[in-house]
Amino acid sequence: MPVKTVPLDTAKHNRQGFDCGVEALNLFLQRTANQQAAKNHARTYVLEDEADGTRIAGFYTLTMIQFELSQIPPQLQKKHRPVQAAALIARLAVDTAYQGKGFGGFLLHDALCRLYQAAYLVGFPVVFVDAKDGMADFYRRYGFADAAANRLYITVETIRQAIAKTA
Repeated sequence: MPVKTVPLDTAKHNRQGFDCGVEALNLFLQRTANQQAAKNHARTYVLEDEADGTRIAGFYTLTMIQFELSQIPPQLQKKHRPVQAAALIARLAVDTAYQGKGFGGFLLHDALCRLYQAAYLVGFPVVFVDAKDGMADFYRRYGFADAAANRLYITVETIRQAIAKTA
């Protein structure tokens, strides 16, 4: 099934038909994602099935945050200001009909590629994710490390190296 990742388009995408099994994520997509985009607080990208471009197979939301260097290991704190900008993968979810087929990894890879491009343009050293509902191991498999309770990080340099290996 060919898929592509595009910005959420509420005039096109069927948000009500999305169900990942986590009500908070479903409600975010249905009620809040578009509002966040309109306010320039966050951007949501959806994985759409090219056979049915209205159906959302999954989504992720990106935003920026500030973090204190104490949240990352000392060896990474050098040469940075005490409070630094970072990207945050605020949400990532796959519809139950598409789960177990590698789409979560596909979405994460897509998000990291977009964030790598953003880091090149505006500069930030790390990407964080809040791993809720026992999802920390999923992110660790992709190179994320523990930062704080339920929060993991990956450096932009690690993302660059991973992209270089797949190029």
